[in-house]
Amino acid sequence: MSTGLIPATILTGFLGSGKTTLLKRVLSEQHGQKIAVIENEFGEENIDNEILVADTKEQIIQMNNGCVCCSIREDLRTTLSDLAAKRRRGELDFDRVVIETTGLADPGPVAQTFFMDDEIAESYLLDSILTLVDAKHAEGQLDTRQEARCQVGFADQIFISKADLVSEEDVKALVHRLKHMNPRAPMQQVHFGEVPIASVFDLRGFNLNAKLEIDPDFLNADDHGHGHQGHGHGHKGHDGHEGHDHGPDEACDHPHHHAHDDDVKSFVFKADKPFNAARLEDFLGSIVQVYGPKMLRYKGVLYMKGADRKVIFQGVHQLMGSDMGPKWLPNEKKQSKMVFIGIDLPKDILMQGLEGCLV
Repeated sequence: MSTGLIPATILTGFLGSGKTTLLKRVLSEQHGQKIAVIENEFGEENIDNEILVADTKEQIIQMNNGCVCCSIREDLRTTLSDLAAKRRRGELDFDRVVIETTGLADPGPVAQTFFMDDEIAESYLLDSILTLVDAKHAEGQLDTRQEARCQVGFADQIFISKADLVSEEDVKALVHRLKHMNPRAPMQQVHFGEVPIASVFDLRGFNLNAKLEIDPDFLNADDHGHGHQGHGHGHKGHDGHEGHDHGPDEACDHPHHHAHDDDVKSFVFKADKPFNAARLEDFLGSIVQVYGPKMLRYKGVLYMKGADRKVIFQGVHQLMGSDMGPKWLPNEKKQSKMVFIGIDLPKDILMQGLEGCLV
């Protein structure tokens, strides 16, 4: 990392989804990377039992392959700043940090730590949030636990574990459901934590970059005539931006779509007309004030009036940041594209509001 910042990865997922298996593999494998793992939970599933001596007084344990482990006994901020200080003084050697959150945690506040605190922001770069989903128990967990749905909404990358224990049909239905909750996270099936390191680190999910990967099948879903209630994605209008939702009479449910009306949903806004910067800023500011706690992740590549560069913005809950991106290429179609992922977000209010910010 030329920036000198320590990359950090947040690993989340429900109990039993295989986080510990994945971590153990990452920690014990000889991949030449020195990793500091911060355990943000004291559950039955602690790594210590297996790899570490359980009863050490020392908070930070250096492992034989150069990895470091520590359990949070105070807050994350303190632990992160301690680790960075020890690294600066040469007492600890590590290349990156992985934070394993408890199975029930909202990764939002963990992510926000990297932006709200200057000292942390000067030492660390939040790389991405990885979410493990256990294919065998996912349906039940997603149906009954909002935290599980939120973890999906937050993810930059989703790993589906235990897919071998269920039918291919079930995996397909699960993937379909997850995509509607989060169309911007690539999904990958993993066996027993065997994930290539390249799929885990340096994903740049939190970078303000001009890439806004949204699963194309998600956007085209309406064209196959199976949009259904609750998955608010409107038809494309003739002028290229999303039109209005179709009424229930137009929607038809295919039998393999379990009509889960999840509260964590995503929708995409597209427009070919440029935004008026001041209007957009006012509108997003007011939306974040009202709905911030329910907004999990949002991101956009924006076409602004009078700007020859793309504007990239993204946020977590109430925290929003934006940056100038690359120049629009001469032959490139100028277009804004935004994705919002949240809990019961008022799609109509957002769509109409954004529409009203166009020039």
